[in-house]
Amino acid sequence: MTFSKDEARTIFGIIGNVISLVLFLSPAPTFYGIWKKKGVEQYSAVPYVATFFNCMLWVLYGLPVVHPNSTLVLTINGAGVGIEIVYLCLFLAFSDKKNRLRLVAIVVVECILVAVLALLVLTLAHSTKLRSTVVGSICIAANIMMYASPLSVMKLVIKTRSVEYMPFFLSLFSFLNGLSWTAYAFMRFDPFIVVPNLSGAVLGLAQLLLYATFYRSTQRILAQRKAQAELALAGKVADQV
Repeated sequence: MTFSKDEARTIFGIIGNVISLVLFLSPAPTFYGIWKKKGVEQYSAVPYVATFFNCMLWVLYGLPVVHPNSTLVLTINGAGVGIEIVYLCLFLAFSDKKNRLRLVAIVVVECILVAVLALLVLTLAHSTKLRSTVVGSICIAANIMMYASPLSVMKLVIKTRSVEYMPFFLSLFSFLNGLSWTAYAFMRFDPFIVVPNLSGAVLGLAQLLLYATFYRSTQRILAQRKAQAELALAGKVADQV
């Protein structure tokens, strides 16, 4: 059984949608922990702010009036916008006042930028080819920023020799997501999708290598922390006797 390029593109697009949805949902255990502890600890909002901005841009890119025949790009990024709003609301709920205000300011600026871009592109660019080029070029930068945003967390991992605050599934599905959308874009060559997603696959692989490198040291650090907590608790009990 053979598939045409368009059929293969659709198949890879559907696979990409499924993997992207899993990617968007992969931080759910992290946010459950944040909700349970009522605090964000050392978790960074940067990856989720970047993903939110990235998804809004790709929704714009996937519109028929901008880049026709991109329904699969439009649907998954529309879902991503909704999911990231939930995550950002949790960050707002459990961050301190200073970080909360900064997060609100960043999100508002991002929404204004996308709205202005949409207005300019739809009024000044009179062909889908030009609109695709303008929005796609911006999407490349934003998508690379989304994949590169965990670099701040990677720096923390190297510094502390602990992967405690770098969610494994987020790194894994970032890697798989980059691969699937790269394959999708090669079926009907789209450089605006190839470039950022190939970069994302490389960055995702780098995160997985870091995870493999520091997994054992993380377990030792967690074990030491637990032992210290137990000793401290035992000391308090002894003082009360």
